[in-house]
Amino acid sequence: MTTPTWGEPAGPLTNAEFRTAAQAIMANIEQVIEGKSATVRLAVAVLLAEGHLLIEDVPGVGKTKLAKALARSIDCSVRRIQFTPDLLPSDVTGVSVYNQETRDFEFKPGAVFANLVVGDEINRASPKTQSALLECMEERQVTVDGTTYELQSPFMVVATQNPMEMEGTYPLPEAQRDRFTARIAMGYPDPRAELAMLNAYGDHDPLNDLRSVADAAMVRRLIDTARAVHAADAVQQYAIALVTATREAPEIRLGASPRSTLQLLRTAKAVAALEGRDYVLPDDLQALAVPVLAHRLIPTADAQLNRRTTDAIVSEIVHRLPVPHDRNRNPYDTRDGRATTYESRGR
Repeated sequence: MTTPTWGEPAGPLTNAEFRTAAQAIMANIEQVIEGKSATVRLAVAVLLAEGHLLIEDVPGVGKTKLAKALARSIDCSVRRIQFTPDLLPSDVTGVSVYNQETRDFEFKPGAVFANLVVGDEINRASPKTQSALLECMEERQVTVDGTTYELQSPFMVVATQNPMEMEGTYPLPEAQRDRFTARIAMGYPDPRAELAMLNAYGDHDPLNDLRSVADAAMVRRLIDTARAVHAADAVQQYAIALVTATREAPEIRLGASPRSTLQLLRTAKAVAALEGRDYVLPDDLQALAVPVLAHRLIPTADAQLNRRTTDAIVSEIVHRLPVPHDRNRNPYDTRDGRATTYESRGR
């Protein structure tokens, strides 16, 4: 059986099938990650939005655990890359090696030839090596020595990075950050979750007991279902308004790109599907604005001197912009003029 190529159609799921499969993946991850339900939910939403996830935080809070738990929850090919200063671009993408028997060059695939690629401490590699991920993250393909190789479907990069002020780190290029759909921070667990972690990890690592609850074919069907979620014109215009506001903010030197608008809407569709809706609400966009947009922005020198973070600037934009509203009807499900859910439509 051949591996399906990117974009191969697979029928969407019913509401019951979607929720069962998605909840199983999230519950499986939460066996390892204690007290981080919102973070796990966002990670799964990025997967269903055909995006890539950047996990940034201090060492020891479970960044790599989350990435590996997500990988083990899906029965598909997984490769892990430990980014180091001496890592070469060819280690990531692959290299052509001369075969003396055939007297021809033979391509040896790199670590990106997998459904889920876990990049650990991505900002410890040089910008040259980091840039090796640009083509595969955006176009789902790799070009080596003039030959283009298609990647598998689904394809997702889950990368972890340490805060920039830590020793031995290189800042990610702007083009690299823009290809990550969302950036999340794990944060420290609360005392109850940390106590549960001590009990769970006391004699063994629960990650070793984790078993897959979905395969690549199921993930493709989940993606198709999330992609079919409806986004009304009012919601799309609101997404554009959010992104445009980042370009016009006086504290921002470089605003969000058109790619970010598309990824914001795709992730909102995935979140709506996880909530049991087949249409997107402005609330979905508001909740995703910071994780999807903030890491793409570059603040001005004055904003940096005043210690103004891009997270805070995006939050202010969300609170300042008016939300589309119509008292007479729900403007977010414009297919029939009324709000519907999977259940009420009999799916």
